[in-house]
Amino acid sequence: MLFEGFVEAQTALLWTVFVLALIMGLVVNKTNFCTMGAVSDLVNMGDTGRMRAWLFAIAVALLGVALFEYAGMVDASGSFPPYRGGNLIWAENVLGGLLFGIGMTLASGCGNKTLIRIGGGNLKSVLVFAIIGVIAYFMLNPFPGSDQTLMSVLFFDWIRPLAIDLGESQDLGYLIAGESAPVARVALGVLLGAVLIGFAFKSVDFRGSRDNILGGLVVGLAVLGAWYVTSNIGVDTEDGVLSLSDYYAEWDMLADSDEGRPAQGRPLAPQSYTFINPMGQTLGYAAGGFERALLTFGVVAFAGVVLGSLLWALISRSFRLEWFSSGRDLLNHVIGAVLMGFGGTLAMGCTIGQAVTGVSTLALGSFLTFGAIFLGSALTMKVQYYKMVYEDEASVGKALITGLVDLRLLPEKFRKLEAV
Repeated sequence: MLFEGFVEAQTALLWTVFVLALIMGLVVNKTNFCTMGAVSDLVNMGDTGRMRAWLFAIAVALLGVALFEYAGMVDASGSFPPYRGGNLIWAENVLGGLLFGIGMTLASGCGNKTLIRIGGGNLKSVLVFAIIGVIAYFMLNPFPGSDQTLMSVLFFDWIRPLAIDLGESQDLGYLIAGESAPVARVALGVLLGAVLIGFAFKSVDFRGSRDNILGGLVVGLAVLGAWYVTSNIGVDTEDGVLSLSDYYAEWDMLADSDEGRPAQGRPLAPQSYTFINPMGQTLGYAAGGFERALLTFGVVAFAGVVLGSLLWALISRSFRLEWFSSGRDLLNHVIGAVLMGFGGTLAMGCTIGQAVTGVSTLALGSFLTFGAIFLGSALTMKVQYYKMVYEDEASVGKALITGLVDLRLLPEKFRKLEAV
C-alpha cells in the first residue's frame, strides 16, 4: 500500500484502523464478547464458552501473525508498544496485570468492554474512561510545568531496576532458537494457535454458539488486520519506499513544511489494538483542541469501537442510559478505574492489548500479563463471592486465602471458609 505523500498514507491508515475497530465494536456488542465475563463465567459457574471465545481470538491472531511475519507481511519486532523489547519488565507485567485484573472486576469490564458499554449508553463507563484516561495520560506524559510523570514519581525508580535483560528480544522464538528465531516463531505460532483452536472447538457448547465463534473470530481478525495494515503502509519517495515512522525520522530532509507532521513518531510504528494508553491519547487529543498532529492509531481505534457498539445498540434497540445504582457501586467503579489506569499502563496493555495483540507476538511479558490479569480478576471474584455469602463472618484475608485454595494455588488445609 504505497502513497505519494505522508498525509495521504497516514489518512488511509487511520481510516482503515477506524473501520476495523467499528466492525469489532459492533460484533463485540452483538456477541457479548467479554474477557471479564469469560473469567466470571469460568470461576463462578464453570461455563467455559466465553473463555474459549477469548482463546479463539488469541489463536486467530497468533496464527495470522506467525504466518504473515514469516512471509514478510507483518513486522512485530519494531512495534508500538515494544512487546518484544529485550528488557523483560516482569515486575511491571505482573503487578500491572494484577492491578488491572482487580480493577476490571470492580469496574464491570476491561478497557474494550468499557468502550462497548459507552456505545450502549452506559454513563458509568464514561466516568471509568475519564479516570483511566487521565491516569494513562500522566503515567506517560509530564505534568504541566514539570518533567515528572506518574510513572517516574510512583514506580520507575524501584520497579524498572527489576527488569531482566534478555538480549535482542523477549519473544519465545528468539529465546528458544536465537538466530533461528524466524523459523521458531512460525513453528511456535502455528503449534500454539492450533492447540488453542482445538481446545476451543473441543466443546460441543462452543461449537454450537455462533456468537462465541463470531466474537472470537472477528476480534482475532481485527488484531491481525491492524498488524498487517500498519506494517505495510508506505510512502514512495525519491530515496525509495519508507514506512511512516521512517519518513517521520527524516521529515526535515523529505518534507517541504511541518504541515501534517504528527506530534510523535513512535505511534506510527507497526501495532494493533489495545485500549488503555489510547484512552489517555484520546483525552490528550481532546485537550489539545483536536489537532491533527495528535490524531493516532489509538484515538481512531477508540472512536471506532465506541461508534460500532453504538451502531449495534441502535440496530438492536438495546441502547439505554445507565447510571450508578448506589454509592457503593460508584466507589467500586472509581477504584476499579484507578487500578485499571495504573495497571494497564504498567503492564503495557489490557485483556486485548496484551492477551491478544501482545501474545500474538509470542512476547514473554505478554504471557505474564495475561496470567496476572486472569489471577487478579478471579481472586477478586472469589473474595466478592465469599464476602457476599458469609457477610461479617468473612474477612478479606479469609476470603482471599479461601479463594486461592479454590483456584488450587494453596493446599486444601489452608481453607478458612467452607466452600458454598
